[in-house]
Amino acid sequence: MRRIASSLAVSLALALAAPAVAETAQAPEQVAAETPAPANPPRLIVAVSIDQFSADTFAQFRQHYSGGFVRLTGGVVFPSGYQSHAATETCPGHSTLLTGTHPSRNGIIANTWYEPDGPRGDKPIYCAEDQTDPASSPRNPVVSARNLKVPTLGEMMKSVNPASRNVAVSAKDRAVVMMGGHKIDAAWWWKGGSFVSFKDRAPTAAVQAVNAKAAATIKAGAKAMPIPVWCKAADRAVPVGKTTLGTGRFALEAGKENQFRISPRMDAATVDLAIGLADEMNLGKGAATDLLSVSLSATDYVGHATGVAGAEMCILQNQLDQDLGRLFKHLDAKGIDYLVVLSADHGGLDMPERMDQQAFPAAERADVSLTPENLSKTVAAKTGITVEGPLVFGDAPAGDLYVSRKLTPEQRTKVIAALVETLKASPQVADAVTAEELAAMPLPTGTPQEWNLRKRARLSYQAGRSGDVLLILNRAVTPIPEAMPGAYVATHGSAYDYDRRVPILFWRKGLRPFEQPQPVETVDIAPTLAAVLGLKVADGTFDGRCLDLDGGAGDTCAK
Repeated sequence: MRRIASSLAVSLALALAAPAVAETAQAPEQVAAETPAPANPPRLIVAVSIDQFSADTFAQFRQHYSGGFVRLTGGVVFPSGYQSHAATETCPGHSTLLTGTHPSRNGIIANTWYEPDGPRGDKPIYCAEDQTDPASSPRNPVVSARNLKVPTLGEMMKSVNPASRNVAVSAKDRAVVMMGGHKIDAAWWWKGGSFVSFKDRAPTAAVQAVNAKAAATIKAGAKAMPIPVWCKAADRAVPVGKTTLGTGRFALEAGKENQFRISPRMDAATVDLAIGLADEMNLGKGAATDLLSVSLSATDYVGHATGVAGAEMCILQNQLDQDLGRLFKHLDAKGIDYLVVLSADHGGLDMPERMDQQAFPAAERADVSLTPENLSKTVAAKTGITVEGPLVFGDAPAGDLYVSRKLTPEQRTKVIAALVETLKASPQVADAVTAEELAAMPLPTGTPQEWNLRKRARLSYQAGRSGDVLLILNRAVTPIPEAMPGAYVATHGSAYDYDRRVPILFWRKGLRPFEQPQPVETVDIAPTLAAVLGLKVADGTFDGRCLDLDGGAGDTCAK
């Protein structure tokens, strides 16, 4: 057995060392119309999430893709998919993709939240941790799907046929957990320079091979990456704080793991792992359909560190496109009948310093007066009420804000009123909504692009987890008061369409291609896949609807 594992590790290492080859661009009709789509369910579902991949980014780079995205745009394209809720963060976004439910139902309202009446009090709870475990903390969580209140598609597949394998990989633990759910056959995420899993899972030969390759790269360092010709227009230095951004090439200093992570190399390693596990587990070759979830995080890491419109993002998108092509060509070579769906957990906003130079001077950074610490001081001065510990707390100058539970009911009412008044007086604030106001609202219906800000916020609200007041900033106000070049200069998380709109792409060999620009939702993905699989679920399981992928007189939702 040891000899077999060793042989597999060597084979995988050789495969991973092979250079990535760009998929040849061809007309979408040539890719999709080779053979009719099989009537039977696919043997493998490949669910890809590109972290911080907005519909705007897809549109910006679409004409330049030559690899995996060519394959996908030759399928079914919904360029206006919506993460319909307001708290457009990684954990909530990933929670919608394969559960088919909004955060208001599945419980994942943000990356972190507070339960002031619980044991943590004014200390945060991480979305993908088991906070009941004494060893867990938001900074070093015991990773778990405990906070996810609904099953994922992979879990539903396994409940119908236990032979189905549910596999999830990502640089981020929260992406793995929210796409995989409570019962994951293989779950791997990046931590401290290698892929790790739950405490009872030892690295397999495939994982060891990928970790060894990544460790060798980090130890040795690597040269700067070449910039495609079509990226030259984006290759322009923009002053940010005491430095400039926009001309980076991802040179890797020896021993700098963080530079590896915030680069296209992180996505390449994640794709290597997806390929390795697919081979090792014979995904798509078993007795039942398998699900492989692949969340690629580098777009998010680079977007935060450098913004979304510089040479850095351009280089990254080119490499991402080639890595996707490499994954698909590998599955092709294995003769697997697979269906791909690709979407994103949220979009993103460029850094205000560059937007100011590109015809949008209204873009700005949030004022420090809107941080929880300063709001506490302002409200205390207005009301004369103080407590031991924070009076107002939350994660940033946006989103959910909580007030101390050390207050009497009368004091709490007074503090909330003063907090709302303070927020609404700021020229940077679009709205400040109380929990009582959100709880009284019905869930929105109809087209998500037409909802007002409060309707969007309602889908991020859940009693017991959401704050006492929700702060919604004006359009293009970045909730990072001071830029931190190389870490955080830009972000997402708003209720605006630059963060909510994401592409949704489906591809399967023989699937009739079409493009539908009308708005759909990410919660439509799970019911669509369930229908393709012939998976019977109870009425009301999903918040979304099935999307007919036939593109003709047939109906993939009618099975």
